Amino acid sequence: MNKIANCIASHITLIVVVVTAISLFVPDSFEWVSTATITPLLGIVMFGMGLTLRPSDFKPVVQHPRDILIGELAQFFIMPLLAWGLCKVLSLPTELALGVILVGCCPGGTASNVMCYLAGGDIALSVAMTGVSTLLAPFLTPALVLLLAGQEVEVDAPGMLMSIVQVVILPIMLGFVVSHYLRRLTERILPFLPLVSTLAIAMIIGIVVSHNATKILSCSFLVALVVILHNTLGLALGYGLSSLLGIDRAKRIAISIEVGMQNSGLATSLAATHFALFPMAAVPGAMFSVWHNFSGSIAAQVFKKIAPSKKD
Repeated sequence: MNKIANCIASHITLIVVVVTAISLFVPDSFEWVSTATITPLLGIVMFGMGLTLRPSDFKPVVQHPRDILIGELAQFFIMPLLAWGLCKVLSLPTELALGVILVGCCPGGTASNVMCYLAGGDIALSVAMTGVSTLLAPFLTPALVLLLAGQEVEVDAPGMLMSIVQVVILPIMLGFVVSHYLRRLTERILPFLPLVSTLAIAMIIGIVVSHNATKILSCSFLVALVVILHNTLGLALGYGLSSLLGIDRAKRIAISIEVGMQNSGLATSLAATHFALFPMAAVPGAMFSVWHNFSGSIAAQVFKKIAPSKKD
């Protein structure tokens, strides 16, 4: 069973692509599942994240506060502004622009830790950045969405804050408590977490894509272009900024991947919960989930193959 779980988790990119294709061209395969299912599915993923966290994961916050501060400023400055700028330059319709901005304002995704490991980056910094950005998300994500999209659509910032607490913070805290007090049970569960997370993410994508298949096909090139540019520029700017500030190579890699890979599942959940009048707002998050696993794998290979310079 462990082998099956590891095999499925190691092929998450392929699985996500296949699910996207099936739900796009055969919508009935996932359309029967309500969009309301997205929120509990994301809660399951966050609970799994909480199970893997240890108090020691937050040591870099105390030991290297400058690196964390730079990383979080890049996370919540570069990606939201990139999202807003791309929407303006490409004149995206309001629904799609809202979805792109939601992605840009979300914290780092859990898959970034795996990609950082594959890339040879500073895993401790990556895990700490994911944890800190997730804890900041209830406050910064609604505030940034209100700032960047509030003039176009009505943004319920307090409602978004409560949603993030319920679907992200509480499941993570519950997972953390379970891990601390039920260590033996947690150790039995941990090998299956990648499998559960992979299937939950794939299901979220399948639900969103199937419910919006016709609209996606009509604007697939535009959405794909924005998602690819947003992610690629985020990776590049995260690395470039940390390089300019003299951060060492392993940490630059961690910051780059953390900045470029967003918690797109959260963006999708927020879109479905708070912007039901704009169903296409959930699409960029779903497409980002497909793309960033692919691009993250490529970035990891590139970072791994490029030899560090003497100063690194």
